[in-house]
Amino acid sequence: MFLYSNGKPSVRVVKKIRIVSPGKAIESKHIDFAEGYLRSKGFDVSVGIYAKGSYNYFSGTDAERHLDMQEALDAQDVDAIICSRGGYGAVRIVDKLDFRRFLRYPKLLFGFSDITVFHNRMNRMGYESVHSTAPLNFEENTEEALQSLVNVVEGIENAYKIPAHSLNKSGEVKEKIVGGNLSVLCSLLGTDDELKTKGKILFIEDIGEAVYSVDRMMWQLKKAGKLKGLSGLIVGSFTNVKDSEKPFGKSAEEVISDAVEEYDYPICFNFPAGHLNDNRAIILGKDAQLSVTDSGSSFTQK
Repeated sequence: MFLYSNGKPSVRVVKKIRIVSPGKAIESKHIDFAEGYLRSKGFDVSVGIYAKGSYNYFSGTDAERHLDMQEALDAQDVDAIICSRGGYGAVRIVDKLDFRRFLRYPKLLFGFSDITVFHNRMNRMGYESVHSTAPLNFEENTEEALQSLVNVVEGIENAYKIPAHSLNKSGEVKEKIVGGNLSVLCSLLGTDDELKTKGKILFIEDIGEAVYSVDRMMWQLKKAGKLKGLSGLIVGSFTNVKDSEKPFGKSAEEVISDAVEEYDYPICFNFPAGHLNDNRAIILGKDAQLSVTDSGSSFTQK
């Protein structure tokens, strides 16, 4: 497996995985199930001290969650970090993290939703990270979603076929992917973890937002210059989208399409990633091949 720092590849064989909970509290049964599943795939799995803890909304105090995350980043004998869930909390500890030992012992970070905060930080540092399912969802995930995570850990290519969508825009591109949860991406605009999108394939997904909120966030990205100059756009699941009392009149997918209508890069809707059971892995910060045609789309990445 290759991790990249400033464009320089380094080979790592992932065998040891650490599960941490940097945000919202999680029932221990979900971590236990994920630990068993990963062990069945041949991995050596350890669990952070506070991963199964509870402190109000969170799995621990900011100091406790920071400690777990810092130890995982520092550990010479940890090859991959899997965040147990999203929720909220990553932004409260990301600036406290010291990445100096991580630079000596780089590792992949897995997760989605609120973990977009860490994905953005890794991207700004020039390192790959993985938008993937999390232990909270392992029991409900499709086999394809779980296998896609295992494939990344083992350095095996992931190739996805996506059905055609009426809002797709045809084209083909090979470029690095950036992005994650739309709400989190917008929350980081104007900060030192603001995402650089120019020339990249942007991936977005979200859950529980109103259609007008999705529209507002897309315009926020557009006004910030994040949609102009993309090489491509991948739209994952927009789950449990709500409408306002006065109907907005369009779907979440339609307002996304409207926001990028003037651009000519390929756009793929209904990509199997986000807050859904079939949450396939995407290596952020790494090249991927995206092809969008009238008959459907294909995505390949190793």
